[in-house]
Amino acid sequence: MDFVEGEIIAFDKPYRWTSFDVVGKARWLLCHKLGVKKLKVGHTGTLDPLATGVVVVCTGKKTKLIDELQNHTKEYVATLQLGATTPSFDLEKPIDQIYPTNHITRALIDEMIPQFLGEQWQVPPMFSAVKVEGKRAYKLARKGEDVELKPKLLVIDAIDVVAFDAEKMQLVIHVVCSKGTYIRALARDIGIKLGSGAHLIALRRTRVGDITLDHCINFEQFEQLIANN
Repeated sequence: MDFVEGEIIAFDKPYRWTSFDVVGKARWLLCHKLGVKKLKVGHTGTLDPLATGVVVVCTGKKTKLIDELQNHTKEYVATLQLGATTPSFDLEKPIDQIYPTNHITRALIDEMIPQFLGEQWQVPPMFSAVKVEGKRAYKLARKGEDVELKPKLLVIDAIDVVAFDAEKMQLVIHVVCSKGTYIRALARDIGIKLGSGAHLIALRRTRVGDITLDHCINFEQFEQLIANN
């Protein structure tokens, strides 16, 4: 493999790493192991720190493909905690409100979920990388500033219930969606539809375009790949 000329590498992003952490680690290893001072390296779509799964990284001339790869369909498996919300819609922030869940049944969930199929207008989370007047929304939100984000049009190609634990009030869903979809915001909207509130407690990206978890490597395997190159 010629990483300097350009390659596409799929990583299984570790929990609590940012996508930029993945890029930074890949760049450092390549420059250090290959003895080069500079190397173009970029990722093809941000994945939240509290999520794991497919992050596609391009090096060298293959970075020209980043815009194209960013437009590819994404696939996720998400676990939602019903009956409670957080300001970040996930576990980054503590629970801020509790809701009743006695009315929630599997039948109610099965009736509601198909409403999210197709084109959807989605308001991004306040704690996101969306820019507001040139500043990242999450930076403003963490300062306690009011952030008004405009809804964005996206497409959900498939959404299915994988499992529902009525005792724990935890819902696992499988989602196939377009670029720009925030699964945290989807969790929020599902909670609103159910009248119970919800937030994300686990998220795994299982596919980007044709690249699945089966194509992914970890950094130990990546170091070995460079060494054997």
